[in-house]
Amino acid sequence: MIKSKILGVAGLTMLLLLSGCLANQTTDTTSVVESHEKAVENNMSVKLEQNKEIAMNLMIDNTVVPVSWEQNASTEELKKMLPLTINMSMYGGFEQVGSIGHSLTRNDKQTTTQYGDIVLYSGDKIVIFYGSNSWSYTRLGHIDLSQEKMTDLLSHGNVTIRITE
Repeated sequence: MIKSKILGVAGLTMLLLLSGCLANQTTDTTSVVESHEKAVENNMSVKLEQNKEIAMNLMIDNTVVPVSWEQNASTEELKKMLPLTINMSMYGGFEQVGSIGHSLTRNDKQTTTQYGDIVLYSGDKIVIFYGSNSWSYTRLGHIDLSQEKMTDLLSHGNVTIRITE
């Protein structure tokens, strides 16, 4: 009889200890899940901030063109200068070049451009490509049109571009 009472008390003690451990484990699991959810939420906020688009409109002569702008110091500075009208000149049979009248922050990297690329050259000139070239440029954006449309817009003489908010 004493043996069964001791075993009963021992069993009850073990049960209480295990239930206490399970309660702590549930709390630990909950806090781990909450921490993970907060980390994911914070990471998403940072990504949303990083992907915040620089909203500028570009018109080539009288045609509004869709542009994906880079998120960098140069485009931020360019946006502060808006509205901006730039007289462009044909150059090399593959690009139009125009002075913006001020120097912008440069982050030049050796690159091979493609049609539609918008780059900063020499800190104070915008270049829009309808062909390709290799040089050291700072990327500003890309016009989302076909090569045929880019060539049609830019290869028939000098153009004027207008950048607005």
